[in-house]
Amino acid sequence: MSSALHTKRVEKPHGGARAGNSRKSPGNAPPGSAARRRARAGWLFASPALLVVAVVTVFPVLFSVALSFCEVRLEYGGLRFGSPTLGHYGALLTHPAWYGALAFTLGFTIVSVCIELVLGTLTALVLERLGAARGWILALLLLPWALINVIAAQLWSYLFNGTYGAVGWLCEQLFGTHPDILGQPVPAMAAMVAVDVWKTTPFVAIVVLAGLMLIPGDVYEAAEIDGATAWTTFWRVTLPQLRPIIAIAVLFRILQAFGIFDLPFVLTQGGPGTATQSVAILGYRILFQNLDFGGGAAVAVTTAAIVLGCCLLFLRVFRAHVDEGGRA
Repeated sequence: MSSALHTKRVEKPHGGARAGNSRKSPGNAPPGSAARRRARAGWLFASPALLVVAVVTVFPVLFSVALSFCEVRLEYGGLRFGSPTLGHYGALLTHPAWYGALAFTLGFTIVSVCIELVLGTLTALVLERLGAARGWILALLLLPWALINVIAAQLWSYLFNGTYGAVGWLCEQLFGTHPDILGQPVPAMAAMVAVDVWKTTPFVAIVVLAGLMLIPGDVYEAAEIDGATAWTTFWRVTLPQLRPIIAIAVLFRILQAFGIFDLPFVLTQGGPGTATQSVAILGYRILFQNLDFGGGAAVAVTTAAIVLGCCLLFLRVFRAHVDEGGRA
């Protein structure tokens, strides 16, 4: 009996090793094998999509970088490229309009994303506890997010109008004054943030709600058995489980908010003055109004580098925070 058991124990790992060795990756498979043929077929079928991505994504990026380092003139036959230069970046980094646009864009991004994250999380927590009415509430929440940005901005421009706007009329009824919201720097910035929060909070709520639905119920049952309060459960159970989902939502919102163009362009044209001029509007004016192709490309490349750096920094801090929480 003991020898038979010993034989089984010896044979099990030997059989497992054989099974593990039989699974070879396509890269290590011999030429002409089925795995190699499947890999080649996969690349063949994916090549049209990869080609489209390269044409519509990689080529414009490389072309913008090349424009930003060249003297470009618009002539009768098209664009004429001159000698390489760093003058576009030097002019950009010494121009006050660039720092003003960057300050507005950074402030708008930080404030709007923080407010949307808080309101979206609270909305998702409320929606999670709803029953049959959740579908109707979700449909209503999706209406602002489903609107095209230009249409939503035009709608709010009517509401904020200094002459006949409903918001000004409401302020006059409540406070006895009819402010010109879009004609003053601070109110115009606040209005811009309010419109963006109104439109994009549903997106954050839906993403966070999807994360809440994935949290196992056993975790909450264990917290309830341990006597945890609702506040403690949220901070010690719900929020740690939602960190990856929140990171995705924040990254999407940073990318969208930093590239804001249509909202300030429709509401204020970047005004009053340049108070609400984003870096996207600045690049548009340099490129299409001044026909400075190299300067406009420099704005685009610099903005992309800043956004990429912010996203990488956020991911690094987020990963370090998650690692510390896991070790704790």
